[in-house]
Amino acid sequence: MAAGAAPAGVTLRKMNGTDIPAVHSLECRLFPVDAWPLQMFHDELAQAETRHYLVAEVAGDIVGYAGLMCIEPIADVQTIAVVPECEGKGIGSALLTELIAESRRRRAADVLLEVRADNPRAQDLYRRFGFEQIHVRPRYYRDGVDALIMRLQLQDSALVDRPAGTDATTDTMPAKEADTP
Repeated sequence: MAAGAAPAGVTLRKMNGTDIPAVHSLECRLFPVDAWPLQMFHDELAQAETRHYLVAEVAGDIVGYAGLMCIEPIADVQTIAVVPECEGKGIGSALLTELIAESRRRRAADVLLEVRADNPRAQDLYRRFGFEQIHVRPRYYRDGVDALIMRLQLQDSALVDRPAGTDATTDTMPAKEADTP
C-alpha cells in the first residue's frame, strides 16, 4: 500500500478471512436488497491470483471495503463501500486509489465498474478519477435501477493514482458505488 494513501486515522489493509463476518454484516446493513451472500466473500478471497480485496479501518473497526477482479487486460471493481457515518472523509477515494494502483501492478489496460444510475455522487467521484461512461445495463440492480458501465483507460491515464487537484480528506464516497448482484 502506498504511503499516505489513506486519510489520517484510517488504515487500509488486505481483507482476510477473519474480516468476512464484519464485512458481510456491513454489506447486509448497507445493501439489504443487493447484499452479497456470505459465501461470495469467501469465494472471492479464495481467488487471490485474480482478486484483490481491502478493508478500511478506523480505531480497529471496519468502516469500508473494496474488491477488484483483474484478468489481464481488464480489471473490474467488484465492490466498494463506506459506512454512511464515514462518508466525506476520503475513505472511498483511498480505496479506489488502491484498486487502481493494484490494477496497474497487475498490468490491466482498463478498469471497469458498474455504478447505479441513481447515484450521481459516485458517478462524479469516478469521473474525477478519469472514468467515463461507456454503456448502460438496463434494470441491472434487483430494484430495477440501471447500471452505468464506466471505464478508466490506464494506458492513457496519468501515472499518479489520485486525480490532480483532489484532496483525499475532502473527497466524498457514497455508501456503495459498484457492485455485482
